[in-house]
Amino acid sequence: MIITYDIHELVPYINWVYFFFAWQVKDKDEKARLRQEAETLLVQWEGHYHAYGLFELFEAYSDGDDIVVRGERGEVRGERIPQTHRIPCLRQQQGEAPYLCLSDFISPQIISLTSYLSPLTSKLGLFATSADIGLETDFDADPYQKMMAQLLADRLAEAAAERLHEQVRKDIWGYAKEEHLTIPEMLVEKFQGIRPAVGYPSLPDTSLNFVIDELIDMKQIGIRLTESGAMKPHASVSGLMMAHPQARYFNLGKIGEDQLEDYARRRGLPVEVCRKFLAANL
Repeated sequence: MIITYDIHELVPYINWVYFFFAWQVKDKDEKARLRQEAETLLVQWEGHYHAYGLFELFEAYSDGDDIVVRGERGEVRGERIPQTHRIPCLRQQQGEAPYLCLSDFISPQIISLTSYLSPLTSKLGLFATSADIGLETDFDADPYQKMMAQLLADRLAEAAAERLHEQVRKDIWGYAKEEHLTIPEMLVEKFQGIRPAVGYPSLPDTSLNFVIDELIDMKQIGIRLTESGAMKPHASVSGLMMAHPQARYFNLGKIGEDQLEDYARRRGLPVEVCRKFLAANL
C-alpha cells in the first residue's frame, strides 16, 4: 500500500522537540521564531512537495533471534511464488534481565494453533516513509534555507511514519480500532505495539534495509539504497511494525564478539562486514 501525504496533513504530527534539538536551540524566544519560520515555509511548500508512506503486512514467525517473513517474489506462469525472508535481530547482553530481542514479540512457528492464528503475534508490518527529494536538492543556493529544508524534510518523513502507524493500527491492520489517542500522546508512544526503525537502538544494522527492500520495494516511493543500506533521500524512515501488547522499545547496547559472529552467520555476511555495520555496538 502506498499513501501520498499533503504537507498540511502531516504538520500536526511533527515532533518539534527534535527540530529544535537539530538546531541546538534552547532559548524559548528563539524556538518560537524558528517554528514560525518553519511553519511559514511548510505553508509555502503545500502542493509543491509531498511525503510518502509504504506499508505491507506479512505472515511471520520467530526462529530464535530471527524473524522469518513469508513473502512473495516475481510471477511464474501468472502465479506469485512464495518465499521466506529472514530478518536477523540482536539480543541485549547487558543490564538487567529480561534481555530483549525484537523476535520476542513474534510467535514461534511451533506453538498452539489458537495462539499462532493471533494477528497480534503472527504478523509483521514493514514500512518506509520519505519526503520529496526536492527538499534536499532545490535549496543549494542558500546554505541556511538548505539546512532548514533538510531538517523539515526529516521531520516530515518522521511525521509520515507517525501518521502511517496510526492508520495501520486503526484501519489497515486494524488491531487497535478503538484507539483514541491525541497526537501528543502518540508522540510519547502511548499506543499499542511498536515501530522500531532501521538504524535505531534496537535495530542498528542499516544493511537490513536490503532485506526490507526485497519485501516491499522501497523505490515505489523514491527511496534508493547506498552500498551500506543507507537511504536516499536522507529524509526517509524504514522499519518494522509490531502489534504485541507487551512489545516495547529498548536499547540494544553493547554486544560481544560471540554475538557478532552469530549475527554475521545468520545475516549471511562476513564478520568484518557486520563489524562495520555494528561498530557503535561493539
